[in-house]
Amino acid sequence: MVNKTYRIGLVHATMNSVQPILKAFNTFAPEVNLLNFMDEGLLAELNETGIITPDMIRRLVYLAGQAEKSKVDAILFTCSSFSPYIPKVSELFNIPVLSSDQSMLELAVENATRIGVIATVEAAGPTTTKLLQEYAEKSNKTVSIQTVVISEAFEAIQNGNIHKHDELIKNEIAKLSVDNEVILLAQFSMARVLDALESRSIPILTSPETSVKTIVELLSKQVV
Repeated sequence: MVNKTYRIGLVHATMNSVQPILKAFNTFAPEVNLLNFMDEGLLAELNETGIITPDMIRRLVYLAGQAEKSKVDAILFTCSSFSPYIPKVSELFNIPVLSSDQSMLELAVENATRIGVIATVEAAGPTTTKLLQEYAEKSNKTVSIQTVVISEAFEAIQNGNIHKHDELIKNEIAKLSVDNEVILLAQFSMARVLDALESRSIPILTSPETSVKTIVELLSKQVV
């Protein structure tokens, strides 16, 4: 339970992240007040170029700055493609700043050595893989990571074909479940697939749920 009514700023690079994180907060921390800050051009540009530029980071910092000006207690970035840069961004602020997938990655490394990763954005697959490896090294663990990027699923959800998006991801979950101990869905937009799964043989982690629980826990531990 949340003992205080916190205000959290959500920084988005795609509309596809909005509904999953709002649903997660409504489920796990409904008392929290949320403010949304959006720049859809960021992910569109990243998908076109495949490169994260200094200008993109400046735009993320600007959005976080707008959140801070709105007197939020913490900031949560919801796009995993930019996660490697969030620790540096966080140094610019005096409130907790969390990347979309930090808590999910840490949980996966803590509990498994064979990890499957599914992404739908080209940049998110390698980014998640690299971050998992870094967390494993910090924990002195050796992990094997099997990563699949389904760009066709991202195109489907962008075009409003939710059923195709979900079916493509469900098929990959079934395949990766054979050789792995846990599966990560790399982006917020993919969390909806869990509702369509009839069963699961191994844990499937999504970043909205773990992010909400982590950021609220961080705030509750702060000395007022």
